[in-house]
Amino acid sequence: MSDYRIDTKCIQEGYHPGNGEPRVVPIVQSTTYTYDSSEAMGDLFDLKAEGFFYTRLGNPTMDAVEKKIAALEGGVGAMLTSSGQAASLISMLNICHAGDHVVASSAIYGGTFNLIYKTMKEMGIESTFVGPGCTREELEAAFQPNTRCVFAETLSNPSLVVTDIEMFAQEAHAHGVPLIVDNTFPTPINCRPFEFGADIVTHSTSKYMDGHAVQLGGVIVDSGNFDWKNGKFPMLTEPDESYHGIVYTEQFGKAAYITKARTHLMRDLGAQASPQNAFLLNLGLETLALRMERHCSNALQVAKFLEGHEKVSWVNYPGLESSPYYALAQKYMPNGTCGVVSFGVKGGREAATRFMDSLEMASIVTHVADLRTCVLHPASTTHRQMNDEQLEEAGVTPDLIRFSVGIENPADIIEDIAQALAKV
Repeated sequence: MSDYRIDTKCIQEGYHPGNGEPRVVPIVQSTTYTYDSSEAMGDLFDLKAEGFFYTRLGNPTMDAVEKKIAALEGGVGAMLTSSGQAASLISMLNICHAGDHVVASSAIYGGTFNLIYKTMKEMGIESTFVGPGCTREELEAAFQPNTRCVFAETLSNPSLVVTDIEMFAQEAHAHGVPLIVDNTFPTPINCRPFEFGADIVTHSTSKYMDGHAVQLGGVIVDSGNFDWKNGKFPMLTEPDESYHGIVYTEQFGKAAYITKARTHLMRDLGAQASPQNAFLLNLGLETLALRMERHCSNALQVAKFLEGHEKVSWVNYPGLESSPYYALAQKYMPNGTCGVVSFGVKGGREAATRFMDSLEMASIVTHVADLRTCVLHPASTTHRQMNDEQLEEAGVTPDLIRFSVGIENPADIIEDIAQALAKV
């Protein structure tokens, strides 16, 4: 068979054991690897040969999982990182230097907003944020001559804004820069950004990909489709003196971007994943398609229940026909979005707190998007570093509750919500 369907890829891609080898991806818990000659080792360090020589740059367990995720997203290569934040940083830092500029959606995870707005600014990389519902003209106005990438989330955390990927990609390409998209919430099961023009995809693998909240990690996936030879990315098209003058686009072709991310930034920053975490991530990936179907089904039932409840002031779930993002969700995620529902309880922040404290099954946790139902108040936690204006731009109101619907029986989830609302 030339190509499997995506739910089969979740199980079969990345690792193909030979005769007498382990059926399950083994944990190779080793920092180093031996070779028969110094010449063979030298060729690895000069990027003349493929292989493993230090787990910071590559490991057999991690390699199998990277290949699986690349196959799920339809990319030419992937690189696991120590966290989703590390993936976001490296994805941009790989092509942005001091003096460069980033265009980003304001409707992104609070930690990523702060990364771009504060930390990257301190590195000398400026940014302009655009509203989630911006017009093409407004997006166009955000670009500068030194813009080097556009960053957005396919489905934003926690405001659940659906990005018009095609429009963002067209504008990015018109200015000769790539679109980087965080696809954490929909996962490649529900959204395939490369098919709509995105060039680089990132994930916090700690969320649905893992699904069990047992490992921290991230991943960057390279589509291999962007043409880096337009003069704006000398780090990929000119000799790298730290590797004896190799030119990434010449030596690695379509995989130039992801190769540089690994051999340069991962080498120097050391934000690598661990073999143990990669093994746990793979277990989650094997059931990803099944779990996403249940998450989405449960979330839609919860959203419909909340929409009809007298104590709920508003509900945002892109799967609801009443959602302003329903049409975009149908275009980009026709089989479902994710298991996260955001809503407000009448009575504002105090009522939201009482509701959350009254839940019996759902847990109040910082995490989101795993198999257990959980809840959080973003304005006072994950987005508390933002001022009121930034919160408004990100779509995070003071009364917003982020409700991550798990894969428990939907009737039990709804009964828990109902008894908690009764106490508000």
